[in-house]
Formats: sequence, C-alpha cells, structure tokens
Amino acid sequence: MQLPGTWIMLLLGLGVQSADAWWLLEGESKPGWWALGIGLALALCAEVIETVAGVAGAKLGGGHKRGMWGALLGAIGGAVMGTFLIPIPLVGSLMGAIGGAFVGAMIGETTGSHARSLSKALKPAAGAAIGRGAGTLAKVAVGAAMWVVLVVGMALN
Repeated sequence: MQLPGTWIMLLLGLGVQSADAWWLLEGESKPGWWALGIGLALALCAEVIETVAGVAGAKLGGGHKRGMWGALLGAIGGAVMGTFLIPIPLVGSLMGAIGGAFVGAMIGETTGSHARSLSKALKPAAGAAIGRGAGTLAKVAVGAAMWVVLVVGMALN
C-alpha cells in the first residue's frame, strides 16, 4: 500500500456517513452506503492492481518466480525506505517502490538455482520497475473514479 489516498477517502466518507457531519453546510449531504460499498470494492481492486503490477512486469520480462517474489518484496521494502530517505510526500515512497521492485527482481534473478547473469536479469528487473510504475498510475486512476463515486453519492442523497 504505497499511496493511501483511496483508504483516506473511504474513511472520510464513512465518517461523514455515520456522523451528523456538523461541519458540512448541508447536514443531509452523505455519500450513502451504496457509494461506500463501491468505494471499498474500488480501493481493494486498486491495491491488488498496484501489488500485482510489478510482479506481472517481471513475468513479462521473462523473470522466474524468484525474481517476481523479489520484485514484490523489494517494492514493499523500497517504499518504506524511500519514505524516510526522500522525505517529500508521495515522491519518496513512489521512487522507493519502483527502485525496490527493480533491485528485488535483480536479486531474485541473480541468486538461487536459476541464477542469471546481471545482463540477463536486467530485462525482468526493468519490467518489474515499469510494472510497478504502471500499477501506481492505475491506482491513481481508480482513486479518481472512487472520488467521483463518492461525490455522486453525496449529490444523490
């Protein structure tokens, strides 16, 4: 979970739905449970897409299972490290996750029983990094769709 925006939107919507929402100009503006349910489904889909994208990129690059696991674990570790090493909101975790997917896939491809040379491990590692970046872009798009669902839900209630 690199970009928590979908979960923040969902929690805010849930707070507005379940509280009296005294801070709103119109106390009747709530997203509705149906919109929150759709938002939850979208948030879960976004997480799956973001997580699987780096693994799929490594696989499309010709990687082995060890490289795909390396991409997944590297992206998680890289996101955490990037958050602390590059303290710019979202930028550090994004760069860390993409770099971590690359490094993790490289380590996975160059070690173990199916070890490859660095030059042959480059393609799956690059695929993992590109896949992770594409997964993040997809998650941003799903987050925008989720925002629309919640706003429409508030307009209809």
